[in-house]
Amino acid sequence: MLKGDKVGLRARHEDDIPVLRAELYDDVVNASRAESGPWRPVTPGSKDLRLMVDDKEQGRVPFSVVELAGGTLVGTATLWGIDNHNRSAHIGLGLLPSCRGKGYGTDVVAVLCHYGFVVRGLQRLQIETLSDNAAMLRSAERNGFVREGVLRSSAWVMGEFLDEVLLGLLVQEWKPGSKGRAVT
Repeated sequence: MLKGDKVGLRARHEDDIPVLRAELYDDVVNASRAESGPWRPVTPGSKDLRLMVDDKEQGRVPFSVVELAGGTLVGTATLWGIDNHNRSAHIGLGLLPSCRGKGYGTDVVAVLCHYGFVVRGLQRLQIETLSDNAAMLRSAERNGFVREGVLRSSAWVMGEFLDEVLLGLLVQEWKPGSKGRAVT
C-alpha cells in the first residue's frame, strides 16, 4: 500500500466494486461530470469495465483509496494514459460523497505524485478537470500543479458545454512532503 498523511492507495478488492458503483457511478450527475462520455446504466451483476482491474494493462493503474485510520473505503484513484516513451501520465480520482471536504483529495494527489515520479520514474503528470471543480483545482495546486490552459467548451456535461482546466507538474517542480507526503 502507498500511504499519505490521511489515505492509503491499495489494489482494488472485489468488495470495493459494489460500493464504488453505487456511490460514484450510479449517481448520474457525478458520473457525467467525472467520465469523458455520457452516463449509461450498468446492469446489476455485469462486469463494470470502469471499476474492473486488468493487471496486464500497462497504460492504466487503478487504486482503491482507503482511510488510514480504520481502512474504510473512501474512493478511487487512477494513473492513466501512461506514456512510457515520453514518461508522462494523467491523474484521476473520485471520492465518495460522504468523504468529500476532508482533505483526502489533496492527499490522494500527493500519493499519486509519489507513485508517478518515484515509483514509475515519470517526468510529467497532468490533470484535466472541469473549471468549476474547485476541490480538484485546489488539491492539484496545493501539490504544485500549474494551470497550463483552459480548453474552452470542451466537455459536454448534462446538457451544456463546460470549460476544462489543464494542469501540469514536472518532476523537477515537485516538492515531496509539501502538502501531503507519500510514504510506502
